[in-house]
Amino acid sequence: MCNSGTVSKPAFSVSTIEPSANPWRSRLAILLGAHAIGTMHSVSVLALAPVMRPELGLNFAEFGLLMTAYSAGQVSGSIPAGAFVERVGVGWALVGACVILTIGAALLTQAEGLTVALLALLTIGWGYSITNPATARGVLEWFPPNRRATAIGLKQTGVPVGGVLAAGTLAISAFLSWQTIIWLIAVATLCNAAICFTIAERPKRRSGASAGPLAGIVKVARDRNFGILVLASGLFNVGQYNFFTYLTSFMREAAQASQEIASLTLGLAQAVSAIGRIGWGAMSDMVFKGRRKNLAASVCMAAAIFFVGMAVAGWMAEAMIGIVVAVLLGLTIASYASLMQTMAVEAVPAEHSGSSIGYISIGTATGAMLGPPLFGAVIDATGRFADGWLMTGAIVASGVLLFAYGFRENPAKQHIR
Repeated sequence: MCNSGTVSKPAFSVSTIEPSANPWRSRLAILLGAHAIGTMHSVSVLALAPVMRPELGLNFAEFGLLMTAYSAGQVSGSIPAGAFVERVGVGWALVGACVILTIGAALLTQAEGLTVALLALLTIGWGYSITNPATARGVLEWFPPNRRATAIGLKQTGVPVGGVLAAGTLAISAFLSWQTIIWLIAVATLCNAAICFTIAERPKRRSGASAGPLAGIVKVARDRNFGILVLASGLFNVGQYNFFTYLTSFMREAAQASQEIASLTLGLAQAVSAIGRIGWGAMSDMVFKGRRKNLAASVCMAAAIFFVGMAVAGWMAEAMIGIVVAVLLGLTIASYASLMQTMAVEAVPAEHSGSSIGYISIGTATGAMLGPPLFGAVIDATGRFADGWLMTGAIVASGVLLFAYGFRENPAKQHIR
C-alpha cells in the first residue's frame, strides 16, 4: 500500500433520516438487533463447544478451524459487503445479511463431521460480513459527529447482547439438541429480516459516472496509515476470538468449573463487554473529545496483561480466578471494537464508510481466522491452556506497540481522497 498523501476536509453526507424522527429511538434498536442476531450464530457454536465438539468428532485444533472458516467468510465477504452496502443502502443490506445467516444455520444443523460444519460457518461468516459495514453506515448517516463513537458503542452492544443469549444455549442443551437450538436461532434471524425490511429504501441514483463497486476499497487501501489500523485490529482480534472460542472449554477442563459455571462465565464476559463498548465510546467522545487512539491502546494493553491472569487460573485450576479475569477481559479485549470502528469511519469520506469497515474487517477477520486454530494447536501440543493464553497475550501486546507507535490519529478528521 502506498500513501496517497492527499487529504481533504470531511465530506460527511447530510443525514437521510426523516427530520422528525429521533435516530436514538427509531433506528438504533434495529442496528443493535442486527448485531445481536448475527452474533448469536457464531457465539452459540462457541458456547455449545463442550457438546458439539465430541458429537462431531473434532479435536481442539479442528474445532478451532470452525472459527477459521467463519472468519474466512468475513475476510472473503468484507470487500463485496462494503460495496454492497454502498450500492443498496442500510436496510436492504441487513435483510441480505439475515438471509445468508439463515442459510448458514440451516447447513450447520445437517453437519455430521468437519466438512459440512466448515461450509456452514463459512456461510455464516459471509452473512455477518455485511452487518458491520451496514450498521456503521447507518451511524454515519443518522447520528451527529460529536456523538458518533457513543452511537457505534451502543449499536455494538448488540454483540454482547447476542453473546449473552448465545451463552445460555449450553444450559439449554441439557433439554434440546444443539441442532434444534440452531434452528430456533435461524427462525429468529428471519424475523429480524422482516424488521430490517422496515428501513429498506430504494437505492438512490448516483450522480455522474459510476466509479465501480470497488472504487471505495481501492481508495481506502492506498492509505498506509489506515493499513496500520487494519493490521493492529487483526492482532487485537486474535485475542478476542481466542478468548471467546476457548473460554467455556478452558473453564470446564482447566479451571475445573461445572458446565453451568462455564456457561455463566461466558455470559458474564459478554454482558460486561456491553458496558465496555458503550463506556469506551462515550469516554472518547466526551472526555477525550474525539481523540481515541491512546484510549484504545490502553484498553488493549490491559487485555494483554489479563491474559497472563487466565494462564494463572489454569495453573491453579481455580474457577473463581478464571471468572474474575474473564470479566476483566470482557471489559477490554471484548470491548475495544467500537473505538476502532469509529476511527475507521472517521478516516474516510462518508461515501466510502462501508468500504472502510469492509477493509478493516479484513484485518479483524484474518486475526479471528488465524488465532483459534493456533491456540488449539498449542493446547494439542502441550496439553496446557496456559500456554495458549500466554501466546495470545504476547500477540495482543505486539498489536498495541504497532498501533501506538505506527498509527497517526488525525484529530481534525481529515480524509484520504
